[in-house]
Amino acid sequence: MSMENRSIYDSDHELFRANARRFFREELEPNIEEWENASIVPREFWRSAGEKGLLCCGIPEEYGGPGADFKYNMISSEEIGYAIGGGSCGFALQSDITAYYILNHASEELKQKWLPPMVSGEIISSIAMTEPSTGSDLQAIRTTAIRDGDEYVINGQKTFITNGQHSDFVIVVCKTDPTLGAKGISLVIVETGTEGYEKGRNLDKIGQKAADTSEMFFADVRVPVGNLIGEEGKGFSYLMDELPRERLTVAFRAWAEAQRAYEITVEYTKEREAFGKPLFAQQNTAFSLADVATELAVGWAYLDQCLGKIVDGTLTAQEGAMAKLWTTEKEGKIVDTCLQFFGGYGYMREYPISRMYTDARVRRIYGGSTEIMKLFIGRSL
Repeated sequence: MSMENRSIYDSDHELFRANARRFFREELEPNIEEWENASIVPREFWRSAGEKGLLCCGIPEEYGGPGADFKYNMISSEEIGYAIGGGSCGFALQSDITAYYILNHASEELKQKWLPPMVSGEIISSIAMTEPSTGSDLQAIRTTAIRDGDEYVINGQKTFITNGQHSDFVIVVCKTDPTLGAKGISLVIVETGTEGYEKGRNLDKIGQKAADTSEMFFADVRVPVGNLIGEEGKGFSYLMDELPRERLTVAFRAWAEAQRAYEITVEYTKEREAFGKPLFAQQNTAFSLADVATELAVGWAYLDQCLGKIVDGTLTAQEGAMAKLWTTEKEGKIVDTCLQFFGGYGYMREYPISRMYTDARVRRIYGGSTEIMKLFIGRSL
């Protein structure tokens, strides 16, 4: 069971995969411990990824991108997940999420301004949805952007923002009309350095230690109305349009992480002996790993089905939610099963499986928690 040579991809995709895997193996894995100690992935790594064509693969050539199909995005996400420590890398948020809010909904001026440097890695982006008092309930956000002439005046607070420290701009989910509920939500770009906009501390997490995850504060922040993405009051609709893509990205990364955990566990159990023979030769090991291999094969089949649908524009929100729900829950169980075979060593930070274990936990929370996925799917039945 492996990620390579699945029928959803052709030979060009697999060549891209080989280059991506080589890049992360050579430039991420040897440095991840240093970056975790520093609690940040250096900007130079982003620029290097941009030079290799690993960022924003689906952005059209007219905006500086390669104009590739979305399958290349997913290969990049898979290989980030497959890399040891890849959970700390915020590439997917830029390539698969913020870039598409701009590409699909923003003005031509905003596309020309932001997309080319996002492709090159010169610019790093973030999106601010979550607030201290609201998690997955986006309709309950309190951050406001009230129009005053040719400007919006933004006030509020955000937290758990991926790429928050590095970001050169943030897409702020806010209410341009607090009286309209979801119909009053809009998306507004705020550039780093704008007066009244401050980044809080780099949050200390139990996993994904090198990922910069921040609080953000907005106090009478004034931005031009041209920073509005799309139409005023359409923000919630845009979020609903793009969240299936985000959830599929989370699912692909989660499954690639589970795949790598399985592979290093197979390798370890073949080397480690107990009771006079390799762990791999023990019946319990064989049965457990057989279950994992089967789950991986089934998971890849469903994900590939979803990928085909997102490419042709037919993926439903429910299918995206199902993909995230199943893969992230299963990933937690798979990585836990794999860690058990390492015994006490699995609890040591020097072993990659321990990093995978802590990095995986957040997958069941961000992008919509497991409970929200179940609620959303249930409403569609």
